[in-house]
Amino acid sequence: MRHFGVLLRHELRALFIAPSTYIASVLFLLLMAYVYYMILESYIGAEHDVSVAETFFKIFWLPVFFMVPLLTMRSVAEDRRAGTLETLMTTPVTSLEVICSKFLAAWLFYVTLWGITLAFPFLVIYGMGRPGLTESLLDPGILIGGYGFVALSGLLFVAVGIFASSLTRNQLVAGMLSFSILFILIVGMPALEEHATAWELWLAEPLEFLKVFRHLEDFSRGMIDTRPIFYYLSNAGLVLGLAVLLIDSKA
Repeated sequence: MRHFGVLLRHELRALFIAPSTYIASVLFLLLMAYVYYMILESYIGAEHDVSVAETFFKIFWLPVFFMVPLLTMRSVAEDRRAGTLETLMTTPVTSLEVICSKFLAAWLFYVTLWGITLAFPFLVIYGMGRPGLTESLLDPGILIGGYGFVALSGLLFVAVGIFASSLTRNQLVAGMLSFSILFILIVGMPALEEHATAWELWLAEPLEFLKVFRHLEDFSRGMIDTRPIFYYLSNAGLVLGLAVLLIDSKA
């Protein structure tokens, strides 16, 4: 991994100069700000069992579905289409370094955008004059658990995007593949469990382990289980390994 640092700086620079990155960033922040505002409006003058922060994290899937494909769809597909990937592989770099640098750059950008949303509660408290919501907005346990879940699950989600991009030369196809796989991971597992027939009940426990929303709920409540951590880390490594194998096979 001697050239990993150079490749990572190159990928970060490419992300910051790509117009699609800024479009995705603006859309992400506008969408999240609007959602946060609507959540606040629903909480004013009404009693709720969960805090504003916990409700806010429950819509994590919304930016995942459009943000991750936009960040990753051009990572490998564009290089393959332009022929720069083949040229890069003739240099003393490995496919592992290439994939890991693209993955880490996209993940860091994804986590950074989520980190900006941490400013929302402070803007509400100090900018809009609503100090009464301080406890609901700035619960440290929920914020640490929620953002921890976002960062941890983002490893797998971004890895899926990189893998989808390595399957094709077309950015649009890569984005659609990434969206489809993410949809199955986040929404498909709970739906499969709900529609399981009696003879499929033996799958209940494994499917429960794969439910992303359950992981978020546990993290938000401060219940840090090692099983979700192992799930996201191991599967992110597996998906990235498959992407490396694809690069090697098509190089």
